[in-house]
Amino acid sequence: MRHLMSPLDLSVEELNDILDLAGDIEANPKAYAHKCDGLKLATLFYEPSTRTRLSFEAAMMNLGGNVLGFSSAASSSASKGESVSDTIRMVSCYADICAMRHPKEGAPLVASTKSSIPVINAGDGGHQHPTQTLTDLMTIRSLKGRLDNLTIGLCGDLKFGRTVHSLIHAMIRYPNVKFILISPEELRIPSYIREDVLQKNHIPFEEVVRLEEALPKLDLLYMTRVQRERFFNEEDYVRMKDFYILDKKKMALAGPDMLVLHPLPRVNEISVEVDDDPRAVYFKQVQYGVYVRMALILTLLKWRDTTC
Repeated sequence: MRHLMSPLDLSVEELNDILDLAGDIEANPKAYAHKCDGLKLATLFYEPSTRTRLSFEAAMMNLGGNVLGFSSAASSSASKGESVSDTIRMVSCYADICAMRHPKEGAPLVASTKSSIPVINAGDGGHQHPTQTLTDLMTIRSLKGRLDNLTIGLCGDLKFGRTVHSLIHAMIRYPNVKFILISPEELRIPSYIREDVLQKNHIPFEEVVRLEEALPKLDLLYMTRVQRERFFNEEDYVRMKDFYILDKKKMALAGPDMLVLHPLPRVNEISVEVDDDPRAVYFKQVQYGVYVRMALILTLLKWRDTTC
């Protein structure tokens, strides 16, 4: 049985197989409408989510399956002190596969060690968000036609942004990928990502503060919000939240083929006037997220049946 905690849990070949399957689902949705008849997905979300939770639920229902779970810790027995380990043991009796989001880094990994069903990390603190990464990869490959030979700008909260950390882990395995890390000093990429991932693997990168400086060089711009829930005090959040705002004026500095991605939710970091720019593809990402989660569910269920 296999779980998904990090993009690195999948080889490049396995990643490509999942993306190929997601592409076939996009092209032939009716062929997959009953693949999970009689099966159940448990969504265990200990912190708020709109896109990820609903995307998982839509994915399972599109496959003919059913969904059960909870959308906050307060509405689960966690509020009574139940451990993650006990919760997953119980849920394993009810469902065939599980997606878990938790504010504590490593909680889904702990759950996977006690689970008798596949567990998908749907986001753990500021650590990893592998299914968002799969969504990002499908978006890039579908719209750019490749996952190599790219200059990628990562902008905003690079310190706490788990989507950024996961995307870096995944993209360094493709040739000729370069990163431009755009952030204020306080929200720079963590040292373990800089040293143990980028420098250790000889991945070219540069760190800048001004978005305007980076835009002309980019094939992709990955914007992120400054995450209020990751800050220890309101004063620091208020000071940083509007540090970057992408608008039409800044978009004019970018190339005609540059794509703008965002894991959403958006707050102020992308002006709504950018939405009509054909280079803005963050809402297309949402749809790709359903296809890729359908493909992941099918893949993990297949691996469960063949590796148990």
